Amino acid sequence: QRHQVLFNNTIMPGGPTINDKFPNLKGSTQDTDDFDLYEYIGEDSWACVFMHPGDFTPVCTTELGTAANLSDKFASRSVKLCGFSCNGKESHQTWIKDIKQVTGGYVEYPLFCDPTRENAVALGIVDETNKDAKGLPMTVRSVFILKPDKTIALMMTYPASTGRNFNEILRVIDSLQLTVNAKVATPADWNKGDDVIVNFPLTDNDADDYFGKDNYRIIAVPSETGNNNLTKHYLRYTKDPSSSSKPNYQEETSHAIVEAYNETPDSKDGLWV
Repeated sequence: QRHQVLFNNTIMPGGPTINDKFPNLKGSTQDTDDFDLYEYIGEDSWACVFMHPGDFTPVCTTELGTAANLSDKFASRSVKLCGFSCNGKESHQTWIKDIKQVTGGYVEYPLFCDPTRENAVALGIVDETNKDAKGLPMTVRSVFILKPDKTIALMMTYPASTGRNFNEILRVIDSLQLTVNAKVATPADWNKGDDVIVNFPLTDNDADDYFGKDNYRIIAVPSETGNNNLTKHYLRYTKDPSSSSKPNYQEETSHAIVEAYNETPDSKDGLWV
């Protein structure tokens, strides 16, 4: 069941969520009146579609310039950028000059126009409590990461007052692109090249077959201590499969239980810290 949004005192169905197909945006950008998001993304690329409350707003100005300056990093990941703001083509064109002046980044990626809020309402990204001079609700700072099949891999939403962290967006793209095929997940604060987690559904025998017995390690946890009938330990690490270095934990016993109990002065009464 979708969330709901209020627009002009009318309850509207909420927008898409993770694993839904993202609606095709058709209309104008700063450069064309015949923009088609699906055609722009193509068959093999990922996409980052990020929304803005309006043109000539300070936080948005810094964000669009930052994205422009990082365009090569997105391109190296086969990710196409698409901005979205609730103003028209001519407004976008003038604003882009300000963005270049302020940040040094020239917005060459499309900046979609939605002056009527029609698309913003359909996407469920309007904030009724935050309105512009015309009394229209402004959009929140939503980010949609799309897979090549145009389904939503990730959503992040920021309030109008908080600028996005584009390094974090790049980080989660690295995680999404890694885990879409490899049987791994990424832990908190993971960055490309760090160790990853063996997929939870895999039994230890499955992990043996997929990674090799010496190529992952098991983390000891109290809930599993003394249980010799486990078919799966729930926390297991292996090397980032996208890393050039090969996983190798042969220095530890195969299936070695890594000593995770901390006996330093920081431990208290046998608790894990």
